[in-house]
Amino acid sequence: MLFSYAPPRRLLAAILALAAVLLTATAVLRSTEYDENYTVFLAAGTPRPEWPAGVFAAGTMRGIFAGHSTPASIATDLRHTDVHPPLYFWAAAGWRALAGTGLLETRMLSVLFAVAALAVLGMLARSAQVPPAAAMLLCLGTYGFTYTGAIARGFALAQLLLLAGTLLLLRARGPRAGFGAGLALGAATFTNYLTAFAAAAALAWRLLARWRAWAVWLAAGIGFVLLIGADLFFFLAQRDSRTGQFPPFALLPSLMRLAQYGIAALFGGLPLYVDGIVRAVVGAAVTGLLALLAGIVAWRWSRIGTREGRWLLLMSLAATPCGLLALGFAFNNTPIELRYLAFAAPFAAILAAGGLATLSWRGPLIAATFALQAASLAGMMLHPATMQPPRATAREAARLVGPDGLVLIPFGNDGVGVPAPFVTESPDWLRLRIVRRDEDLARVLNDAAAFRRAVVALIEVDADSRATTPPLLAAFDTAACWRRAETGTRAVAFDRTC
Repeated sequence: MLFSYAPPRRLLAAILALAAVLLTATAVLRSTEYDENYTVFLAAGTPRPEWPAGVFAAGTMRGIFAGHSTPASIATDLRHTDVHPPLYFWAAAGWRALAGTGLLETRMLSVLFAVAALAVLGMLARSAQVPPAAAMLLCLGTYGFTYTGAIARGFALAQLLLLAGTLLLLRARGPRAGFGAGLALGAATFTNYLTAFAAAAALAWRLLARWRAWAVWLAAGIGFVLLIGADLFFFLAQRDSRTGQFPPFALLPSLMRLAQYGIAALFGGLPLYVDGIVRAVVGAAVTGLLALLAGIVAWRWSRIGTREGRWLLLMSLAATPCGLLALGFAFNNTPIELRYLAFAAPFAAILAAGGLATLSWRGPLIAATFALQAASLAGMMLHPATMQPPRATAREAARLVGPDGLVLIPFGNDGVGVPAPFVTESPDWLRLRIVRRDEDLARVLNDAAAFRRAVVALIEVDADSRATTPPLLAAFDTAACWRRAETGTRAVAFDRTC
């Protein structure tokens, strides 16, 4: 049934139910990520929150995460403080008004979008005459799809709209359907600019494959351009934001990074879960399996689905990595990240399912693929090496400081990416003091003097936090009334001796 072209509906429903369970578990178990708080604060109407200048308890700041903004305010804030289009943030604000303002509740919107995207992927696979159940399971097993489907960012909605537009473009038989496909593809870019690469590839495929039906392509292009115009309204205002976000472009390192994150988008960080020689063995196994699957697709190319369908899938798959390279070359940066390459994962999954469907000896290969994917997803949900550190850091700091101490954390570049995740993961009773990069450390020591113990959280995730933490540690190490008591993995404790 897994490789049937018309599997029972109950099997497809079971796959979607499994997806909902896995995505929800991921949303529950993973630590807060730094950029999820940009979503939260935009939707709350406080894109750059005002933190207290002195000591405060984490529980007293819950209110700044729980506000509600308006579509107009979100649009204005995005144009002045961010680098993204607004569609997802409008959806998130509406969802939070209905479901609640907690991070888990906000993440659940992405879970819903991801489950819907998986259902659309099944329809796309069937339209390309590839077994939909196998394609859905292979896509769900990819690290990039499941990871981006469980965080409070716009990737899952963009994925849904991209797949929907591609499906409509494949099925379109008249201008009205073409216009709808173009609108869906344009809406994907109005959620995440980087979907423009795959969307443009799909439109190019339509023109090349069915050039006689030019009216459908023209209607799709009009629908797409309407939303691109809306993109420009935001992009032109944001183009000079976060100029140092990515390292400068260099071709060979970019190609190596592309290969590394491309493999990770499909099979996650499996080598990170083990050490020593085992890591090399696991890395070789993952790379070998991916090479084998790619080889099967190339070998059985003419037998995978329909001719038009497989070329649409291949062009959509290749568009994102090629587009990221071109973008990096044009702007002299390296915008290559796992979550961006996740936009290629569904198309890779469908092609892999199509290639495997042509083999009579696919059983052991399918078993090995699903086993590696299951291990990858388990690590994604449980292994700290795959997560950003706020939860682990907050827990260690709370353990070290106890009820009578103070935790010091850096302000970071903008007061969002560093302190907000730490506060989110902290218990209400934990007392905190935010330290700015150029702040007089004598004032910090004076505030800490009211407590028996001070703990410096080792958070160095941006330029300002990296510049703040070493001088702060040095100030306590050289202060007359403080001595280093305990050095943890993510925090350092100092005891007051005077």
